[in-house]
Amino acid sequence: MWREIKPDARHEIEVDGHKVVAYSFGTGTETVFCLNGGPGLPCDYLREAHSCLIDKGYRVVAFDQLGTGASDRPTDPSLWTIGRYVEETETVRKALGLGKVHMLGHSWGGWLAIDYALTYPENLQTLILEDTVADMPHLILELERLRAALGPETVAMMQKHEAQGTYDHPEYLAAVTILNYRHVCRLQEWPAPINRSLGDWNMGPYGTMQGPNEFLYIGNLKDWNRIADLPRMTVPTLITCGEYDELTPACALKMKLAIPNAEIKVFANASHMPFYENPADYYPALVDFLARNGSN
Repeated sequence: MWREIKPDARHEIEVDGHKVVAYSFGTGTETVFCLNGGPGLPCDYLREAHSCLIDKGYRVVAFDQLGTGASDRPTDPSLWTIGRYVEETETVRKALGLGKVHMLGHSWGGWLAIDYALTYPENLQTLILEDTVADMPHLILELERLRAALGPETVAMMQKHEAQGTYDHPEYLAAVTILNYRHVCRLQEWPAPINRSLGDWNMGPYGTMQGPNEFLYIGNLKDWNRIADLPRMTVPTLITCGEYDELTPACALKMKLAIPNAEIKVFANASHMPFYENPADYYPALVDFLARNGSN
């Protein structure tokens, strides 16, 4: 189960003239390399949820992506592309001498992990795609379905504010808050690592790549779709999501059907954060997958 653990090491890595900070836990021969969501979030929420894998003998590595957390925060919007983040991820892996890794990507980190896996397949032992998608236009249709559950008047109100660009209007924010509690984290009190990451959100990368909130995709990733490329990914792959996930089980199934060596787990009573919402089911599933596909 998750708990807050102090990193065994903190690394500063130069990536194209910028500082990126990584955190390492444990000394296992196999590494779980975590790519957190956002974009624009510090890695706290994912790091704290997976550092406990040291109890099973794994080394766990996470890093604050450029623009987040303790890493540098440049303001050049041309930096906020998935291709540049793929190369940043590879720079971190090489700098820390990680070798082949169990790559775990959550949400936006899953999109990043997919593009990384298609670019550097030789560096992966397994791939774990958590609460993520490979087809953004399909996700946008799914988000319209989730929004529709708020009722036609609320949907019309949201569309009005989106047309006007008034994303900070209280009634619009209220609707997004309801959706967040339904589909991002269904716990009444959100765990401290989630709040810490959200409290330090850099909206520069997020707005450029995704949009103003979790339920409106208008950034440079809105047309991203790798379904046609997924059959090239032959590494053992675990796909996970929550039954109420904003990145829905339908999106997870679409990936599973396209990846040759994939399995899927849908966690009950959870949305976008099963490791916090349903840890009793989440951790055994993850540990079992890692054990079955390890090199030991």
